[in-house]
Amino acid sequence: MSIQDSPLTHFDAAGQAHMVDVGAKQETHRIAVAAGTIRMKPETLELIRSGSAKKGDVLGIARIAAIMGAKRTSDLVPLCHPLPITRVTVDFEVDAANHSVHCRAQVETVGKTGVEMEALTAVQVGLLTIYDMCKAADRGMVMTNVRVLEKHGGKSGDWTAEIDK
Repeated sequence: MSIQDSPLTHFDAAGQAHMVDVGAKQETHRIAVAAGTIRMKPETLELIRSGSAKKGDVLGIARIAAIMGAKRTSDLVPLCHPLPITRVTVDFEVDAANHSVHCRAQVETVGKTGVEMEALTAVQVGLLTIYDMCKAADRGMVMTNVRVLEKHGGKSGDWTAEIDK
């Protein structure tokens, strides 16, 4: 497959990385939802649930960090456009049976490009913050299944992952 035939939009005809030109695209309401999980020891999860972690309210701080991550995505991912984000929601679900915390982020904008990267960044930063706040108790935590669940808006319309949500 030649570069011209490639579905990778961040490369020009010569194979050089570039920022995609979205200037001619229509502004639409765009939404992306992403999710991920962090697994840990049962006693670490209990520290989070009980609010007795030494650094404070783990999930509250992780929620703020996730929102900040979404807002700073273009500073972290080199070819992402800076976007006027209109809404970010972040939810955490404690899964006692699997000694895990699930994170789900929804990001919205009215713009010319989607917010999938912002939703993914929000999830990963939220999970990283949980790790940071609990690493003294459990360095073996594992972040997993970070993925886009759905996106709405833009020329390509709606998309929903075919994997379990």
